[in-house]
Parts: sequence; C-alpha cells; structure tokens
Amino acid sequence: MARARIIRAKTGLANIYRRWYTQMAGALPDTVTGPVLGLGSGGGFLEEFIPGLITSEILRVPGVDLFADGQCLPFRDQVLRAIVMLDVMHHLPRVAHFFSEAQRCVKPGGVIVMMEPWVTAWSTIVFRFLHQEPFDPKASRWHFSASGPLSQANSALPWIVFQRDRQIFDKRFPRWRLSEISLNGAFSYILSGGVSYRSFLPGPALRLTMNMERALVERLPALGLFAKIVLTLQE
Repeated sequence: MARARIIRAKTGLANIYRRWYTQMAGALPDTVTGPVLGLGSGGGFLEEFIPGLITSEILRVPGVDLFADGQCLPFRDQVLRAIVMLDVMHHLPRVAHFFSEAQRCVKPGGVIVMMEPWVTAWSTIVFRFLHQEPFDPKASRWHFSASGPLSQANSALPWIVFQRDRQIFDKRFPRWRLSEISLNGAFSYILSGGVSYRSFLPGPALRLTMNMERALVERLPALGLFAKIVLTLQE
C-alpha cells in the first residue's frame, strides 16, 4: 500500500512505527496460543514484529491476508490469541460492536493491544489545529455516523471510552480488564511530518528527539500524544 511505502521511505517516521510495533508485540501474552489478528494493518509492517500475524483491512487491497470489519469479525468463537491495531479504534463508528466481537473471538487470557490518539493538554492543541481528523472530547456518544469505510472518525474516542467513560465501559464489558494505558510521544511524530507532510528533521535528529521525549512524557503526562492501551479478556 502507498501508506506503507511512505512510512518506510521516511527514516524518522519508520523508527517511530518500529518503536510502537515493538511495544505492541511486547504486550502479547505468553500463556495463550493462537493466531494474532492485525486489524487495519495493511498500511504498515507490523507483521515483521509479530510472526504469523493475520493482516487485515476494511478495504480490499493487495498484499493483505483478510478483508475484515472490526465490527463483524470473520472468526469462530475463542480462536484468537490477540487483536492488535494502530490508529484503528477511533475510526470505528460503532466501537461497542467491536468490543463485543473481540470478546467472542479472543480466547480467555488473550488481549487487545492498540496504539491510539489520547487527550492531553498538548494533544488537544495538536489534534484540533494540526490534524485533519475530527477531534471531539465532549461527544456525548461513542458512536458516530459514517457514509463509508474510514469516512469519519473521532480522535478523542479512545480517551472518551477508557478515561472519561471508564465506569460505563467496565459495566458494559466486565470481561475486558483495562490492563495498561501508557502515554507515548510528544513532538517526534509531528516533527516527522507523519504520513502527509515532509519531515522537519533528519532521521538521526528525530531518533534523539524520540529518546528524550520518552522520559519527558513520563514526567509530564500532559505532553502525551498517543497511548498504548491493553485490554485483557477475563474468564
């Protein structure tokens, strides 16, 4: 896919994705067996970090194993070890359907691992003024209308579900235990230009920025831009 070629061609951006992929692969359980589904993974190279990953996309594109909608997964009950996804959840117009489907398909002890936008003081500025996707932390509902695949989004949705509406999520999906929320990034992704813009810094300078911002975000969570979120399925 064009997106994957762009990511690989930009050294700094590719290093950011490698760090994210390493974190996601490291969150997979050792005590559960079975395949891992990469939901919406056609635009990256996560399969290089998770051997045997089933790649999937909502659109029919070449080089992807499976055409799959996260709100209606084409798997039998309790067959997956995990579902991993990067920048996917906030595009799901009926995200509650996804959690129900994932609960059906994932084995007990299995996980959902995702890397998603997160709401902080810094990210609010970035997502409101420097990002093209909708960002609405005050949305009253988890769902939104969409005329087609990826036609709509709410970058604040992961924060809404797992922070603002955490009690609602726990009550509605008691078998999904929120195991981890780890904030990532502050400036490196922006300075890389992302997928849409040219990089503002060369690769080595971006690598240095990545190393510095890790400690910075740990000390100042308000500078976080993304979050690694891990859900574990209980018996």
